[in-house]
Amino acid sequence: MTGSTLLWPAALAGAQEAAKAPAPKKPADAKVRKALDASEFVYISPLKSDGSESHCHGEVWFGGFDDAAVIVTSTQSWKVRALVRGLDRARVWVGSYGRWKRMVGFNTSFRKAPSYLAQAKFVRDDDLLEKLLTVYDRKYPDEITRWRKRMRDEYLAGKRVLIRYTPI
Repeated sequence: MTGSTLLWPAALAGAQEAAKAPAPKKPADAKVRKALDASEFVYISPLKSDGSESHCHGEVWFGGFDDAAVIVTSTQSWKVRALVRGLDRARVWVGSYGRWKRMVGFNTSFRKAPSYLAQAKFVRDDDLLEKLLTVYDRKYPDEITRWRKRMRDEYLAGKRVLIRYTPI
């Protein structure tokens, strides 16, 4: 295991305490709130330091909690790498528009979805992980059986983290 494999203990220290503090929050508008309740995916793009979108987009499983999208992802993902580099702002689109990358070209129809600017924050909360997995049971019943144990085990081992994308 390389030193970069387990980001949680080193680069993410203190996230558990920070997660307990209220995040700066602006209530999501009605379209976003409705989409967070009903949609299958969010599409997330970290914002660069100049405010422009990164070229990393992607459909992501998520759970909607308190007007925020919460994901569990590998510590090696581009979303984690962006946040570790201090890029804690993102654009989040909420909807089900299929895969972003295609065999040829890209599917950008997700840009029609309700969206919001978000503050991204690592969250270390075992109870929230279990709530998220319960949401995944409902939203992704055919796929979650292959992923639940891996997500839980890797989260507990520090190889996966929770990220909350809160409207700002």
